[in-house]
Amino acid sequence: MVDDPDGGMLSWDESVFKNEHVFEIDYVPETFKHREGQTQSLTYALRPAVRGSRPLNVVVRGPPGTGKTTSIQKLFDEVGAQTSDVRTIRVNCQVNATRYSVFSRLFEGTFDYEPPSSGISFKKLFGQIAEKLVEEDKVLVVALDDVNYLFYENEASDTLYSLLRAHEEYPGAKIGVVVVSSDPALDVIDELDSRVQSVFRPEDVYFQVYDQPEIVDILSERVTRGFHDGVISRETLEHVADLTADSGDLRVGIDLLRRAGLNAEMRASRTVEMEDVEDAYEKSKYINLSRSLSGLTDTEQALLEVIAHNDGDQAGDVYEAFRDRTDLGYTRYSEIVNKLDQLGLIDADYADVDGRGRSRSLSLSYEKEAVLDRLE
Repeated sequence: MVDDPDGGMLSWDESVFKNEHVFEIDYVPETFKHREGQTQSLTYALRPAVRGSRPLNVVVRGPPGTGKTTSIQKLFDEVGAQTSDVRTIRVNCQVNATRYSVFSRLFEGTFDYEPPSSGISFKKLFGQIAEKLVEEDKVLVVALDDVNYLFYENEASDTLYSLLRAHEEYPGAKIGVVVVSSDPALDVIDELDSRVQSVFRPEDVYFQVYDQPEIVDILSERVTRGFHDGVISRETLEHVADLTADSGDLRVGIDLLRRAGLNAEMRASRTVEMEDVEDAYEKSKYINLSRSLSGLTDTEQALLEVIAHNDGDQAGDVYEAFRDRTDLGYTRYSEIVNKLDQLGLIDADYADVDGRGRSRSLSLSYEKEAVLDRLE
């Protein structure tokens, strides 16, 4: 590759990035904008913990990519900086979708090593966590991030019941729960058992979608920290912000900037142009799809593939094809259909079928190729 005398081309050891890590999804920004109200509400709920009391429970709601996880991480960091008497643990429920695996994470966060992989009962696991809390006189604040996954597996009520009732079995145990849901269709309180509803009574903190000016503001902050000066023009950045606003998910914009930067480097260009953004958007717009697919089991992925190849067919016909592949019964099949529907990966619509009464037709919520490419 020859260097352009005008300095327009990158040499092989140069980069448009000053710090590529800034464009990763789990990066926690130093300045966290446009979420002051929500941060205040969360601080108010957790303040009693810093004073040694049980904090208020909270439900944090809002679509994906609206700053929920970042808010909690920032707050947990602040609490940790202020006192060592509060233990904060964030559990990713997309990965830990059962009560047992949630408490395994809490065990790991309490003892700094994983519980034995087999042979320890839930009761014992729970007892050891609670006893350690009482013994050290610490307050535990648990964030159940993406709690919607516990609901999809019917594990939410049991998990919350155990956490909220811990002090009855282990006097002196002080546990507060922050429940984070990114499924707008899920009514967290309504879906819980009445036994949990009666003790939960959380504060409600809502994260609305960022508007276009807020998105420009947040992304330009990332650009300043992540790219070298002059890599992306204001006009191109505003185009990225428009595409991000259309999706309603800030993560789309952050991913888009990273991929557009990589595209510019592929062209050995010192600047990110509109064409780099357009090419990148084909991948970035599916960031939510990729994230949802990564959390599925092999069986769930197999059903999604079957639906992709039988798009729009009746549930009964899809089941025949699915059973041929997996030998699973109809009940399990039906549970997986409901989960894929709740995740927004498919639409399971009831329709009247001639001579058969009401039946569900199953269709993909995304383009077939986009789903199949990402399942491979």
